[in-house]
Amino acid sequence: MACDYIELANKGVQGLQPYQPGKPVEELERELGITDIVKLASNENPLGPSPQALAAIQAVLPELTRYPDGNGFRLKAALADKLGVEAAQITLGNGSNDVLEMIARSYLTAHSASVYSQHAFAVYPIVTQAIGAQHIAVPAKDWGHDLDAMAEAITDKTRVVFVANPNNPTGTWLTESEVRTFLNKVPPRVIVVLDEAYTEYVDKTDFPDGIALLKDYPNLVVTRTFSKAYGLAGLRIGYSVSNPEVADILNRIRQPFNANLAAQEAAIAALSDEDYLKRSVAVNAEGMAYLEGEFNRLGLGFIPSVGNFISVDVGQPAGPVDGALLREGVIVRSVAPYQMPDHLRVSIGTMDENRRFIEALEKVLGALSGEQS
Repeated sequence: MACDYIELANKGVQGLQPYQPGKPVEELERELGITDIVKLASNENPLGPSPQALAAIQAVLPELTRYPDGNGFRLKAALADKLGVEAAQITLGNGSNDVLEMIARSYLTAHSASVYSQHAFAVYPIVTQAIGAQHIAVPAKDWGHDLDAMAEAITDKTRVVFVANPNNPTGTWLTESEVRTFLNKVPPRVIVVLDEAYTEYVDKTDFPDGIALLKDYPNLVVTRTFSKAYGLAGLRIGYSVSNPEVADILNRIRQPFNANLAAQEAAIAALSDEDYLKRSVAVNAEGMAYLEGEFNRLGLGFIPSVGNFISVDVGQPAGPVDGALLREGVIVRSVAPYQMPDHLRVSIGTMDENRRFIEALEKVLGALSGEQS
């Protein structure tokens, strides 16, 4: 007798679509049979990992037969020292996405709700809906968070609010004054997640340090990652910092050994490599300035960004442009699922990669313009 296994699933899960990551280089090679591909789709660090992180990985390879430290003692100690917090405030994740899911599983139910912004990270509604909770997307303001409207959207059912600073995929950011004003409006029973995956790239003087805000807001959880500025996306290592009571709850449902051995050791090494981090930030700033200048030259609008990516308005539905870029061997990211149908999100690469993208974009837009005329 046939069985409908979709119908058996959690109702929230039934309505989900799988998260769509940036297309891998290998997949494009298989599909189109081309080589010399530039990938600027997933906000990865174009420099590769820190040499110190690579050395730490190499040193630990003989120990891969052993389970990692399930409590992550050394990494938590290194983070606590770096951030000026207690180890008891830290929860380690298999990337910061893992921590976002822990927060949803800990504080959301089928009878509660989360609030987040339009154009915000796709994982927020995914982790909410998977629990069966209600998710409320608040219309954006100038492509970024409308914190006043988000505060008004909080009801008795709200248990979690997600705030990305900087926001992905728009690159918009919030000032310390804006964040504090918002936090002062949020009831203490509502967990506020401040997602700071790109914070290391930001050089704005009025940009808040979420860690420093924790002492004033016990309902705040700050999530960060080693995937971006620290160049360890392939190892999946992230963390949150919160008050110890919240961290205790998150650690109760954290999967055993979710932070693998190589990831922990690489993260410890990366934290101490200040030269690598400075170089990563400098390369990003140079590439961002170049792309902004080229977009202006081409007459293309863009959303000012403080992350390691920028969203550009190609002046037409972006799907065909994205497809044509793929045929040129350049992978960027369509953000149509984020209700941005005319935008492409482009990660900042090396200068050679950035130039390759601009050359391909100019060629593609010219060809498409000729087809339409």
